[in-house]
Amino acid sequence: MAWIKNIEYTHADARLKRLYDRVKSPDGSIDNVLKIHSLRPHTLTGHMTLYKGVIHNSNNTLPKWYLESLGIYVSHLNGCQYCVDHHFAGLRRLLNDDTKSKMFYNDLINDRLQSYYSAQYAAGAQYAHKLTLQLDQIEQRDVESLRDVGFSDGEILEINQLVSYFNYVNRTVLGLGVDTQGDILGLSPGDSDDPKNWSHQ
Repeated sequence: MAWIKNIEYTHADARLKRLYDRVKSPDGSIDNVLKIHSLRPHTLTGHMTLYKGVIHNSNNTLPKWYLESLGIYVSHLNGCQYCVDHHFAGLRRLLNDDTKSKMFYNDLINDRLQSYYSAQYAAGAQYAHKLTLQLDQIEQRDVESLRDVGFSDGEILEINQLVSYFNYVNRTVLGLGVDTQGDILGLSPGDSDDPKNWSHQ
């Protein structure tokens, strides 16, 4: 499940149990990517606060399916199959269209997302690619290019934070050997109007 110790719910102290109760799925299970924080619960709080903000917050104006798809793309670039599997299952639920979902996945693994996205959304993916794999080459013109295709500055911030979050979580997963054993793929926090509601559905 991971290369470091994880504390199971039954062995958790009161503080950790309170956090686990906030993130557990309907069957009571806790995703391994969250359980990996159990030795330092304050980092689970930070993780969930950021995660909820970048994808599951009603103040975002970009469509949730697009944000999820960018997260899958970043995870693919980083070789993080854990996050690809989890978030692709979530994307399938959001799209509710198996044909469209399969088309996205095929375009993803064959590095041709420009055929799936509009020109505007493809530009966002290009920025995500550069921010992930060529961070030292990012320059002001990259942001101006996003503005040129119609993204507002707030939406550029949404893309930046989404990409930054996935780079963080990919490195958490890959750096600590987290796998999907026992996880239910595709669950995510609901109630985008309440940033404190972390329950996975």
